[in-house]
Amino acid sequence: MSIRITPLTDPERGSAGHRLAWLASDPDGIPVGSAFLRLFTRPGQHHLAELELNVHPAERRHGASSRLLDAAITAARDDDRRAILTQARPDSPGDRFLRTRGFREVLALTYARLPLAEADIATLTKITEQPHPGYQLASWDGTVPDTLAQTFAASRRAMDDMPMDDTDYPTVTWDVDRVRAAAEAVEKRGDLLHTVVAIDTSDGSIAGFTELVVPGSSKGDAQHYGTGVLPHHRGHGLGHWMKAETIRQARQRHPGLDGLLTDTADSNPYMRRINDALGYAPTHKTVEYQLDLQDLTRTTT
Repeated sequence: MSIRITPLTDPERGSAGHRLAWLASDPDGIPVGSAFLRLFTRPGQHHLAELELNVHPAERRHGASSRLLDAAITAARDDDRRAILTQARPDSPGDRFLRTRGFREVLALTYARLPLAEADIATLTKITEQPHPGYQLASWDGTVPDTLAQTFAASRRAMDDMPMDDTDYPTVTWDVDRVRAAAEAVEKRGDLLHTVVAIDTSDGSIAGFTELVVPGSSKGDAQHYGTGVLPHHRGHGLGHWMKAETIRQARQRHPGLDGLLTDTADSNPYMRRINDALGYAPTHKTVEYQLDLQDLTRTTT
């Protein structure tokens, strides 16, 4: 089958990067697949691109996946990218395709969900009311309050040692502007960013944080974003404490929500234990793959 690849234009350009897109069509002009390549533009990420590639199951094994991938590889190289990241479920057609094309496994992730109807408010309240000497909880919706902005940006260093295994993903530098821009991006798409933090009462600095993005409709499933505790504050149960407070508030404030979603690296047993203890049940696994372009023989056209 003769596959035609058509470059598309994605008008959305955010502060974190922009996307290139391609459509694969059969000889009759019927779409059979697509590819999106996100080119990161923030400092420290200019060497990375992230790929999303999909081909209709009935149209696989006719060359569309390879043609789309070749287009993405060429574009990434032309933009001086060093590596392409993408995900697939283990033992899926995508998993097998990526392996044959030189992608290597760099990170395993477990996705989990907490049905909010099963969350026990009494138990959550007991957890959140348990004293943690030297710390107190605080929370806000949307952009961080000005009085906490500087220390909140500094607390993002808690993610610097987040397990990324062999992924060529650099340490991300956060400042107040970036923190505010991230919150504004969530608000712009109509969703609600809810943040819970643990504050060190000795100096008022933020010791740890956890974030939840709630759909604008307050229905369906909400998505956990980052959760982290600064190294010198670990060992006090702050992660469990903050996440329990997030669940409690979500249950009380958004009765239309069905559940909370999270994903955790398999190499992060600490966070996995927290999720297990709070009732999150695994739903599926994915594998993150990386293609190292500097090691790949140039075969695309």
